[in-house]
Amino acid sequence: MNKLATRVLPLAAATAILSWSSAYPVVRIALRDMPPVPLAAIRYALAALLAGAWLAYNRIPPPALRDVPRVLACAGIGISLYNVLFNMGEVTVSSGAASLLIASAPLMTALIAMPVLGERLNGWGWIGSLLSFSGVILIAGGQAGGIAFGSGATFVLGAALCSAIYIIMLRQVIQRYGGLPGICYILIAGAILLLPWLPRACSILPNAPWSCTAAVVELAVFPAALGYGAWTFVIGHMGAARGSALLYTLPPVTMVLAFILTGEIPGLRTLLGGAVVMTGVIIMNTWGHPDRRQARIRAAQDRQVSGSPGTASVRYDKS
Repeated sequence: MNKLATRVLPLAAATAILSWSSAYPVVRIALRDMPPVPLAAIRYALAALLAGAWLAYNRIPPPALRDVPRVLACAGIGISLYNVLFNMGEVTVSSGAASLLIASAPLMTALIAMPVLGERLNGWGWIGSLLSFSGVILIAGGQAGGIAFGSGATFVLGAALCSAIYIIMLRQVIQRYGGLPGICYILIAGAILLLPWLPRACSILPNAPWSCTAAVVELAVFPAALGYGAWTFVIGHMGAARGSALLYTLPPVTMVLAFILTGEIPGLRTLLGGAVVMTGVIIMNTWGHPDRRQARIRAAQDRQVSGSPGTASVRYDKS
């Protein structure tokens, strides 16, 4: 890693974490004046313009025709459906609680990857999973409507499930096209799928207060665009295994930003449930995947021999 990259890396990491953490309270600000689905439509329409401009500037061609169905599937689940459910959930779920419920997505990914990708969980993995899901129940039970079907918490958990499926589906797109181009394709496809609700958003925005307009622009520029670019730089220089550890800071940073922007103070039940969720996630990610641990050991040994930083699989979290 050169000196410039060493200096820029902390800034890029902070930009990614702050951008993604800001989505939780800023969505709640926008929802005061914009319905959930039109909010998702206009947010990603603006983000798609930025993504398209970047692709055009770098003269990157569109994806191959055979990959369009996979890109559309990733966009439909990971962008469109995820954001519709997430926005609907945040109508009643606090920012801090939502960030902690979304933090359960890696656990869902691990459980889905077992039959789909043949990955394994050992005893520690199952302990971590049970711990995290008990924390999820504790958090959800403290939100309006509890864990009843149709409550805000179940919508957020549905968004977490979409994120888990998206992470698995995303791998082939990223492997074929790289991090930023693949994400740009998916952002644009997600915006296209949300187009039916864009006219409604465009009719609301001119009469909305400045706080709603500012929130929509922030959501398009920072979490949906700048956050991905910064994160791609981070994992490109740190590797996904080391970089993903930074994602554990998302919930606490979200709570700080929510307090600053909206005056939200998480309740004791949310904090306790969050501690249980994060403990389970750390246990599972650190000791619960025997295959991944062996791969990390082999990669570390290879780096010692070759002296190169190596590469790792990419993990993207978003809101």
